[in-house]
Amino acid sequence: MKLLSATDRYIARLIALPLLSTLVIAAMLLVLDKMLRLFDFVAAEGGPVSVVWRMLANLIPEYLSLGIPIGLMLGILLAFRRLALSSELDVFRAVGLSYSRLLRVPYMYAIGLALVNLAIVGFVQPYARYAYEGLRFELRSGALGASIKVGEFTSLGKKITLRIEESRDDGRNLYGIFVRIEGKEGQSLAVTAAQGTFLATDDPDTIIFRLKNGVLVNESPKYEEPRILSFNSHDLPIDLPRIEAFRGRGDADLELTIPELVRVGNDSKSSPILRNEVRANFHFRMVEVAMMLLLPLAALAFAIPPKRSTSALGVFLSIIFIVTYHKINEYAEAFGALGRVDPLPALWLPFLLIGVLIIWMYHVIAHHPGGQPIGALERVFARTGKWITKLFRFGHRKFRQVT
Repeated sequence: MKLLSATDRYIARLIALPLLSTLVIAAMLLVLDKMLRLFDFVAAEGGPVSVVWRMLANLIPEYLSLGIPIGLMLGILLAFRRLALSSELDVFRAVGLSYSRLLRVPYMYAIGLALVNLAIVGFVQPYARYAYEGLRFELRSGALGASIKVGEFTSLGKKITLRIEESRDDGRNLYGIFVRIEGKEGQSLAVTAAQGTFLATDDPDTIIFRLKNGVLVNESPKYEEPRILSFNSHDLPIDLPRIEAFRGRGDADLELTIPELVRVGNDSKSSPILRNEVRANFHFRMVEVAMMLLLPLAALAFAIPPKRSTSALGVFLSIIFIVTYHKINEYAEAFGALGRVDPLPALWLPFLLIGVLIIWMYHVIAHHPGGQPIGALERVFARTGKWITKLFRFGHRKFRQVT
């Protein structure tokens, strides 16, 4: 006996395309919005452009965790909407296929994607978030070569001041160089050069600044006059400033895996503030994944328009529904993290209430002949549309009479 019938395979194909399309579009929109801000941040810190792509790569798991529920919802909704508008859904019902039977494939998608999302939010996203914060730290500390900014005086440690007028070839060739190094016992060294290049050495704490066509001025209390030297090429060793090590993973609740959240949340030695943050984040992740198991029922209820209607109100309401639920969870997590409410009821009570609403909507559409859970909204939407059309026609006639 085949696991999937021809009908199941047909429904699976109908769901796959809008699901993948919605997932990709949602992820791209989120990435583009963040990419602009990252470019501004990296440019302000003077970092290389390549770090933007590394930071975006570490944000993709977070965006996938948001895009997967939206893709699942719209994938199932648009598939059943197409079946309803083409009357194929009526044919399936006429041959004895109940809505419960038709939801077999959508629930395969839902369970599979819920497991994928659980793996992402529970294990992949914490490590990606930690890597993202590490890149932000390295940008600010100069570990990525981001500390030298063109046209500005930059301090490398306490004794070295550097200014670069122009940078070419991604920083490999520098022009218009000024360097001042403060030595011991009042000694100082000032160097100007037309061109320079940084070269690595065997010592990771020291680099060579190879300067060309410049002047070196050495001042000291021991000298009656500064010593001045013109050169065609001069190698200037520079000791790199010590860079503070980045903190360990787990200092923030977003960087903890699910088992780590459970361990910290139940640890009596943890501070109350940390326990509240960890518990709120744990329940937030769980309710987000759990809601995916109810999305097929909600998608079916939103998908089927009234008879002899092509209204897309259900599509609009489904997007509002899933975004609103996500925002409710975010607010509940924030209040739970502050300790104002217990995270358990704050996050699971909205889930239960919305779950009851979804089950009621599915019961109406599946077991009431001609049932339409959003029928009242559909009628209001239709009347509003007719009123706007009449108003537009009336205004158009008046405009033609005037002209």
